[in-house]
Amino acid sequence: MPKRVAVGVVTSDKMDKTRRVEISRLEKHEKYGKFIRRKTVCTVHDENNESRLGDTVKIEECPPKSKMKRWTLLSVEQKSRLVDVNAMRANAEAAKK
Repeated sequence: MPKRVAVGVVTSDKMDKTRRVEISRLEKHEKYGKFIRRKTVCTVHDENNESRLGDTVKIEECPPKSKMKRWTLLSVEQKSRLVDVNAMRANAEAAKK
């Protein structure tokens, strides 16, 4: 049976070699027909710490690596455009000195 592949967004990169990825989808309500946003949260193994917060990544199902990790990182599809304000302030302060 082929392994499942999914695309999601990294929502946490605080752990070493582990990422929290959310896979969003729209579902139609059975009775009312309204579209509802749903999400699946996966804990992903990132061996080289390639991904960062906000990156869009491609992940693949794998045998369990720990209690929660059942997915592994295949590639980073798109880098995040989030700006780290604290890093910018630190650089500005360093440039003044």
